[in-house]
Amino acid sequence: MIRTNGICKDYRTEGGRWHRVLSDISFTVAKGEKIAVLGRNGAGKSTLIRLLGAVELPTLGTIEQTMSISWPIGLTGGFHGALTGNDNMRFIARIYNKPFADIKDGVEDFAQLGKFMSEPVKTWSTGMRARFAFALSLAIDFDCYLIDEVISAGDQRFQRRGHEELFEKRADRSLILASHQPDIVRSYCSRALVLHRGRGKVFSDLELAMQIYNDL
Repeated sequence: MIRTNGICKDYRTEGGRWHRVLSDISFTVAKGEKIAVLGRNGAGKSTLIRLLGAVELPTLGTIEQTMSISWPIGLTGGFHGALTGNDNMRFIARIYNKPFADIKDGVEDFAQLGKFMSEPVKTWSTGMRARFAFALSLAIDFDCYLIDEVISAGDQRFQRRGHEELFEKRADRSLILASHQPDIVRSYCSRALVLHRGRGKVFSDLELAMQIYNDL
């Protein structure tokens, strides 16, 4: 499971003051459970996803886990721009102790970047980096996937395939999904964490959570 205990996150503003984005956030996610994170822009959804994915550390509080957690799906900031796509895959393969050939085959088939895999990532377009990041996220077998907005990279075919891979083929995995799309939330989530002004509350009644979110 995943358990957050009183998570707080502060950032220093340009004026030198500290701004608290998240305050005392506590919730649990069981194995196989799918929970939505709802909130208006600026509510702290992406910040929470980054904390859960260990991209950043909380200012206060703890995150306990007994299952593997993905990095945020589609995160492009974790790649070394001077390395090629292939070299970035080799690095990820070493970190997660996975055969490079297995990861390479999966990513190449899904992202379909062809010869660009041998070019430095910094020369790629934003869309290419997003497709690569999404494909690489699926190449590692995680117990829980972090999703900050549903697939937006690529054309409709790529998005449909990504939807199938993430929501259908991995239906037994846990999901923590930050999204503004009510149809996706209703289709796949059983509970929701609603964020507002840094605070958060978990609702077992998904429709009530959606109603509160819509009224914010």
